[in-house]
Amino acid sequence: MLLAVLALGLAFTAGSALTGAAQSFPPLRPGYAGDGSCAGCHRQQSLSYLRTAHRFTSQLPTPESVHGSFAPGTNVLTIVAPNNDSGEPSLQFRMDHEAGRYYETAITGFGTQLQRQRESIDIVTGSGKRGQTFLYWQGDQLFELPVSYWTAGHRWINSPGYDDGTANFSRPIYPACMECHASYLRPRSDSPDTNRFDRASFEPGIGCETCHGPGAKHVALEAERVAHPSKPDPKIESELAAAAILNPAKFSRDRQIDLCALCHNGIAREPLATAFSYVPGQPLSKYFRRLDVAPVEHPDVHGNQVGLLERSRCFRESANMTCSTCHDTHAPERAAASYSEKCLSCHRWQACPESKQIGVGITSRCVACHMPIEPTTVIVSTTAGAEVHATMRNHWIKVYPTVSRP
Repeated sequence: MLLAVLALGLAFTAGSALTGAAQSFPPLRPGYAGDGSCAGCHRQQSLSYLRTAHRFTSQLPTPESVHGSFAPGTNVLTIVAPNNDSGEPSLQFRMDHEAGRYYETAITGFGTQLQRQRESIDIVTGSGKRGQTFLYWQGDQLFELPVSYWTAGHRWINSPGYDDGTANFSRPIYPACMECHASYLRPRSDSPDTNRFDRASFEPGIGCETCHGPGAKHVALEAERVAHPSKPDPKIESELAAAAILNPAKFSRDRQIDLCALCHNGIAREPLATAFSYVPGQPLSKYFRRLDVAPVEHPDVHGNQVGLLERSRCFRESANMTCSTCHDTHAPERAAASYSEKCLSCHRWQACPESKQIGVGITSRCVACHMPIEPTTVIVSTTAGAEVHATMRNHWIKVYPTVSRP
């Protein structure tokens, strides 16, 4: 039985959607077992989780993980249009795929006075639902690349926040960025402003142990129990194994919310501890101090889903509502209309004024009306003079009089 469990775990690791010819798994942190060790006993949840946006929030570059076209004719982003007799642009970017590696090259200048800077795509961030941004290594320093992929329109754009018309390869990536885009990447120092990391420590995606805590002890205890089924009182052995892993479903409501708020509560906070030190089930206030921000009538929808949810009357009048009330973290996100069943567990659809005109069809429109998709002013790309805004669903559940009814 133990061999079967281990074999399944190894097969899971080798067959993961994150693996490929160029993938390798680094040595894990002490106390951590890795997702492959979870699959033997939790196969259904593990295989389902592999398809989630959390799991794909960072990846190593492979043909499956890197979106966007690298084919000639569709792999060039022209930022500044031709303005001289040669007809050559004064700035363009070219995306190339050569010998199994991916590159971004900036080309500036005119005629024979061209300058190029070429860097490899070493880490892919973003699941691709909205787009992807790419990072590259320079020694042990991690930087963001200037061109991102935008899913809407299937196009290349300036990475959000970059000055239009510039080729900037020097934007550093800090530990706080990676804490929400990877299971682990060990910083070289305790400074929150460092961009130096132990490259070999990179664990892509948000893995099981990010929410369940280090699992090596749990795996060892469970393996021991399975290997010696004739031991007295196997129930106690099982309970010991269960006690060695964290189950967020058993946390208090505040601690469940804190777990999601680690990455979904905005950036208006000051770190009190080093990145990747947060322990699920602990108060988030031990790791971050909230910064006072001026209240606004309509907050931006980016990054502060927890804060917006906490403003909702649904949340304030419920003793048990958490993010997991609607979201199954082990499964890919469903279509928005399907979440209406959660709303209708407390609300009668006939009580909605719009139901008199729409009828029973309104039962699939709760989220569309009361949690509209809105543009953010935080993730904005200005590319060749045109602005591109990311759109996200507003988690402040309420009546929006100006929302156009679907």
